[in-house]
Amino acid sequence: MRYLSGIQPTGRLHLGNYFGMIRPAVELQTKGEAYYFLADYHALTGAAASGQLPGLVQETFLDLLGCGVDPEKAVVFRQSAVPEVHELAWYLSTVTPMGLLERCHSYKDKVAKGISPSHGLFAYPVLMAADILLYDADRVPVGQDQKQHLEVARDVAGKFNDKFGPVFKLPESIIREEAGVVPGVDGQKMSKSYNNTLEIFAPEKELRKAIMGIKTDSTPVESPKAVEGSTLWGLARLMGTEGERAEFRARMEKGGTGYGDLKKMLADMVLKEFAALRKRREELAADPKKVARWMTEGAAKARKTADGVLARVRAAVGTKS
Repeated sequence: MRYLSGIQPTGRLHLGNYFGMIRPAVELQTKGEAYYFLADYHALTGAAASGQLPGLVQETFLDLLGCGVDPEKAVVFRQSAVPEVHELAWYLSTVTPMGLLERCHSYKDKVAKGISPSHGLFAYPVLMAADILLYDADRVPVGQDQKQHLEVARDVAGKFNDKFGPVFKLPESIIREEAGVVPGVDGQKMSKSYNNTLEIFAPEKELRKAIMGIKTDSTPVESPKAVEGSTLWGLARLMGTEGERAEFRARMEKGGTGYGDLKKMLADMVLKEFAALRKRREELAADPKKVARWMTEGAAKARKTADGVLARVRAAVGTKS
């Protein structure tokens, strides 16, 4: 069984990334072949400033390794280290209906958020299909908001197979629902787009300050605090031991503990939860040669797999290898 997942290197990883994508990825790397890529081509459709991308890729790679993604167990690589993905994207684009792309909600959502409506943004799902199909992925973990992209990949692969023969397997989705929605400091879904994140590897002082800034209501100290729908509980439920979570919830429900003290408790829980990961990342950052070697080795492994798949595609369409 081969799993594939990707993440854009657009900033430091946050709790939403961890519970949504990274923790499941760490679990899957022990269950089969795992391919994890840093989607730097996709990142270019966003608002990253010129010259930032190399540093963002390096930092995101370190973040993934710090969180437990193991380059000895999984193939971890930079998307642009396998330029063959663009050749495959072109082949796929020749069978992709315009209507299919026009129905993709991600394009409309990003344009609505102010991102320039470029061809790259519009054709994003075709490149994502190439990301998936280039490595013969069997299963692709996705969130509910990304499910449409995998459906597009399956549709495009099916159209290609209908025209050129059985070249691609049709990947299945694994819907990531275990953690639910991880709330940001403003109560919305945690996202870099909303600038409401809690970054896993931020300095302790910075992380505590962000947690103390979480929006709460005006419930008095002595009164019970609403649990359901609470940002504080939405984060605390993901941290610590069962006993620690139970104590946090009991303090909210009983009353007598102010939001300030609850936020301090939450900050302690978050720092404790990620203490070992933060330490490992520091150790990895101190050995850049090893990290660079892992990046090179991951790219070589990914490219070897990609070459085999692309050879099938070229033979099917009749282009020169």
